[in-house]
Amino acid sequence: MPDFTSGFVEQSNDMLKTGNPDKVVSMYEDDAVLLPTMSNTPRLTRDAKRDYFVHFMEKHPVGSINSRAVRIGCNDAIASGLYTFKFEDGRSVAARYTYTYAWNGQDWRITSHHSSAMPEH
Repeated sequence: MPDFTSGFVEQSNDMLKTGNPDKVVSMYEDDAVLLPTMSNTPRLTRDAKRDYFVHFMEKHPVGSINSRAVRIGCNDAIASGLYTFKFEDGRSVAARYTYTYAWNGQDWRITSHHSSAMPEH
């Protein structure tokens, strides 16, 4: 089992650093729901998730965790907290996040991901 207290963030950051949106999208189940930080559009299909990450990754984001809480079940896990993304142009966005994961018999996959910018920033 992966270390959900830190490993999922490192894995996500590693995928973002590749500049390859397909690697990021590969962490998601095909029917996963993505409610992204920097878009008002829910991303419900693989192509829609890819489209979001193409544009997000153009900004060269680097994420860091500010706080987290993790709950692990038999074949599922939930990770929630606060993170900050810094971008190549010097801007940053502080956001809340919740990831849900499911074990598919081979690996842990993201089944939903909600991230929203902090309202007081």
